[in-house]
Amino acid sequence: MATHRQWRVSARARWYVIQVALIAAVLALAATIGPPSQAQAGRTVEWTNITGGYTSTRYAAIDQINASNFNSLKLAWEWRGAKDAGVELGGQINARGLPIYVDGMLISVSGPRRTVVAMDPATGKTIWTFQEPTTGRLEYSMRANHGKGVAYSKLNGRGVVFVTTPAFFLHALDAKTGKPLEKWGNAVPIDGFPKSGSIDLLKDLIADWEPWRKTGRAYNPNSGLPLELGYITASSPPLVVNDVLVVGNSAEQGYNQTRVENVPGDILGYDVKTGKHLWKFHVIPRPGEFGHNSWENDAWSWTGDVSSWAPMSADPERGLVFIPTNGATMDYYGGFRPGDNLFSTSVIALDVKTGKRVWHYQTVKHDIWNYDNPTAPILLDVNVNGRRVPGVFQVTKQAYVYSFNRHTGEPIWPMEMRPAPQSKVPGEKLPAMQPHPTRPAPFDLQGRTEQHLIDYTPEIKKLALEQAKRTQALAPFFAPPTHRGNAEGAAPANICPGGGGGANITGPPAADPVAGVIFITSTSGCSRTELAPASERDSPRMTGKTVSPWAVVRGEGAAPRPAASGGDNPLRGIPGIFKGPLGRIVAIDMNSGEHLWTIPHGDTAQEVQDAFRNHPLLKGVTVDTNWGRSGHAAMAATSTLLLATGMTADNKPHLFGIDKKTGKRVGAVQTPALGQYGLMTYLHQGKQYVIVPVDGGYTAMALP
Repeated sequence: MATHRQWRVSARARWYVIQVALIAAVLALAATIGPPSQAQAGRTVEWTNITGGYTSTRYAAIDQINASNFNSLKLAWEWRGAKDAGVELGGQINARGLPIYVDGMLISVSGPRRTVVAMDPATGKTIWTFQEPTTGRLEYSMRANHGKGVAYSKLNGRGVVFVTTPAFFLHALDAKTGKPLEKWGNAVPIDGFPKSGSIDLLKDLIADWEPWRKTGRAYNPNSGLPLELGYITASSPPLVVNDVLVVGNSAEQGYNQTRVENVPGDILGYDVKTGKHLWKFHVIPRPGEFGHNSWENDAWSWTGDVSSWAPMSADPERGLVFIPTNGATMDYYGGFRPGDNLFSTSVIALDVKTGKRVWHYQTVKHDIWNYDNPTAPILLDVNVNGRRVPGVFQVTKQAYVYSFNRHTGEPIWPMEMRPAPQSKVPGEKLPAMQPHPTRPAPFDLQGRTEQHLIDYTPEIKKLALEQAKRTQALAPFFAPPTHRGNAEGAAPANICPGGGGGANITGPPAADPVAGVIFITSTSGCSRTELAPASERDSPRMTGKTVSPWAVVRGEGAAPRPAASGGDNPLRGIPGIFKGPLGRIVAIDMNSGEHLWTIPHGDTAQEVQDAFRNHPLLKGVTVDTNWGRSGHAAMAATSTLLLATGMTADNKPHLFGIDKKTGKRVGAVQTPALGQYGLMTYLHQGKQYVIVPVDGGYTAMALP
């Protein structure tokens, strides 16, 4: 018989066994939430650039959130603009910004004054803010609410944040306090500006520009450049590469312009340690420079744009920075600037120390289609036919991925010059040929042909063809705009993809650098485009002084619905006459150039799917009723999943977890609002967070 003491020992032993079992059970549960190796307190994985890093893959090597626990994600915190910033942000909240995660903080921009905000990554509470004083230059900026974020670097062991503003100033801020750096840059002679830590970018940009020098005016830093010469601003942050701060810019939206003069969006380089101006790359080549002869009619001397408004990428080991450029002034008509117009709508590799061109490729010659390169070039090392290739890949509005050896500029797969349609607009002369990648295949529809028509049954295809002809919806790729009063009586041109893509900045691609796969979100959009005399739209507040003969007419000649809305239309209830999805996500293996899978972006509304499924012309025919949603997903990739936003069939916003190999949706969690622009993720004190930008701020999701 056990003694009293023996019984107490036995009870303790039983208690110990029970506790061990409970702990084991908790650890087993925790294993489904995140590997212990990544759940250790204090561990961090940073997101140092708005695109995820130099390579712009929007990828983080974090595996805590995975297919087994994705549906357990919960709202961790929300940051709601001015309410949580603690300062007046100056109007509409920016919906295109994305934070970086550095030095244990989230840092981003918000509002049309591009206020810099540092936030606690675990709670979303504001730590500090910085706001540039109001200037005349700021009040005009058409890109004020398009700020995408900030850049970051270490100077003498101290974190420094760099921001370019709508008024085209640059500020260097102490990352811990938000205060401007002492003894850096120059003092801007405007009331309220800091004594140091700032640079007037406009002053450096126009110092050697002849149209400005000819005016003989004294430079006024408050008002900046006279509007008759042009206007320049910024939307994407600069990039720090090998102690050089590379600054891009932005300009008036080309589809808003009516006048032909503008300032070129030259690329600027600065010493990151001191703010000293180092170099300038002329995006419109001057006499004696490479590409100058691609500008006829002396347009190089007075027109402009060719801005680098999308984010840049870099290869620090090679000392290269990759610049995606916009078209020249203006969209949809370029008769006053004949020629190919280098370096418009190009990818340019610059030597970061000198600003010299190493190589370039012009993706669209004499761009009038609003086919600017809208996303940061993606850097991946790929294995092509058994050969390692250091690649750089430009995803475009025209639904192509242009693929290059990033060291040499040689296309990874052959490019073909193919005949392009010619314009009948008086004064316009388009290139006879345009470049086309032979691989990978386009990730969305290009032009609109009979092969693109829905063909569920012969009767449906016949009806779709009749409607396409009736509405003049069939069109070649690179269709030029028509003009009002044209002799043929042609309807507004159906430009497909339209100016919104294909791909666009509203949904930048993501990539898996381990597998060499790029994930692209795209929309099957077209732009019905017609030109009219620019004088009809001109106003005294336009940049430039000479009114163009033609300008695009906005709001007229709108594209017809894919299926007409009339009650007597036999195709009513079918989402479109051209094949879907309307919005999609496509995975492409860049080792082979092969498409791996295509899925809809989000889910078509249930009532639309029901009408589609029950259509009388589809009786007995099985169809996929989910055509997704028009527009783009916000995306990021991790070592376990592709993350993407979208609406479900019940019209509720969600964050999706997607298997990168198959495209299968493995999880979906509802979010307070639909995510926009892009996603980012980080590991803070052992916990992974996913940041979803929403109109008005940020939503953070994490495991409980």
